[in-house]
Amino acid sequence: MTKFNKGALLAMFLFAGVTFVSCNNDDDNEPVTPSIYERLGGTTMVADPDNAGQMIEQGRLSYRKVVNSTVGLIVADVQSNASGNLSAHFAPLLAEVGAGNTTNLAFLVDNLTDFFSFNTGGTNAVNTYNGLSMAAAHNPAMNSRMGVKSTNADYTKFEGYVGAAAQANGVAANTQLYTDVVAVLESLRPTIVQAP
Repeated sequence: MTKFNKGALLAMFLFAGVTFVSCNNDDDNEPVTPSIYERLGGTTMVADPDNAGQMIEQGRLSYRKVVNSTVGLIVADVQSNASGNLSAHFAPLLAEVGAGNTTNLAFLVDNLTDFFSFNTGGTNAVNTYNGLSMAAAHNPAMNSRMGVKSTNADYTKFEGYVGAAAQANGVAANTQLYTDVVAVLESLRPTIVQAP
């Protein structure tokens, strides 16, 4: 079984999801840009490829695909033992997965999907986020699954993985949507980066 680091996945999704909600324009003559969630497919129901016989909102499925791909890229990085990998961030989670406990990894994927969906326009009960604040989630003193605090270099590497995952899942093909996602990620940098 591939080892996943829940802390890294949580950090990644938390990096990416705080402010994905588009602003409303008060001028009735100006067109309102649909939310990021709507542009990712919104509430259109589609077959869930991971759960036979079940349906899922297209917007949520789009986020889940990017989250899963990002986690895969982070795990591959951690397993490569390359310098500058993100393994220290996810050491507690990786230890759990290595011991055969993947419950918290699955929870992390769901939690990050909730976070991004809810904060970018997915407003139904399926997309409710009940996790830690971004600051608490990325502080090892407040989140036992986070190994160390993030530096700017760590966050930049994480953003690169999100970008690669977005590319692999077709999100980057829409230039404006991708630009909006990157802007959200950058807006989270000051909260997530807590180490010099």
